[in-house]
Amino acid sequence: MTRLATTFAQPRPALVAFLTAGDGDTSANLDALVEGGADVIELGMPFTDPMADGPAIQNANIRSLARGTKTAEVFAIARAFRARHPGTPLVLMGYANPMVRRGPEWFASAAHEAGVDGVICVDLAPEEHEDLGPALNDKGIALIRLATPTTDEARLPAVLDGAGGFLYYVSVAGITGKQQAVLASIEQAIERLRRFTDLPLAVGFGVRTPEQAAAIARVADGVVVGSAFVELVEQHGAAAPEHLRHLAGQLSHAIHNARKLAA
Repeated sequence: MTRLATTFAQPRPALVAFLTAGDGDTSANLDALVEGGADVIELGMPFTDPMADGPAIQNANIRSLARGTKTAEVFAIARAFRARHPGTPLVLMGYANPMVRRGPEWFASAAHEAGVDGVICVDLAPEEHEDLGPALNDKGIALIRLATPTTDEARLPAVLDGAGGFLYYVSVAGITGKQQAVLASIEQAIERLRRFTDLPLAVGFGVRTPEQAAAIARVADGVVVGSAFVELVEQHGAAAPEHLRHLAGQLSHAIHNARKLAA
């Protein structure tokens, strides 16, 4: 089994934690997330036009790029993470330009060499699957697709065709940040998506507190938290690991025990 499959096969939901590569001491910050209980790491590839992201992650992209972060450094961070955490799934999340400009085969090979388990390409439509998907598949890397509240039943088969790892359900029709979907709408969406796929379902966008995470974890296979972690990096700088570890601990405890408490 792959690392992602093994993680989602556990009898509890997973905490999927996001940080932007090159924003602060990324290695120390990622270690803190794992120590706090994060089950899957999403490492954001900084990009000049992160269209799906709200102010917190946009600013993290700007800070990272201002430091001169390149794709090579992202892979170096990933490679070092894999050496320190051989069992924790690592997903790269970003936009198509940095992933395909040197060719999808180059990107897939570099990701494989760095120990990457999955890739989320936010602006790659299913119709453009050939631009990246086959190269990732050849290296055993999952192409993780996004579904949204506007992804209807006519569109879902295209979204799921070629998808792997898990399906990332974007719970709001908007950017990352503080807005959050009503729990009832998430429950309805998860129920609908399960009729179309056996992939694990992870829900993200707008999740910030243990209470919110626990409520989603009762119906989903994973909960994605990004902006709340990224804001701690901005606020605390070199002291961020302590705060990241604490929040990850709170969130992972809430997520891992959500179904027990609801029983």
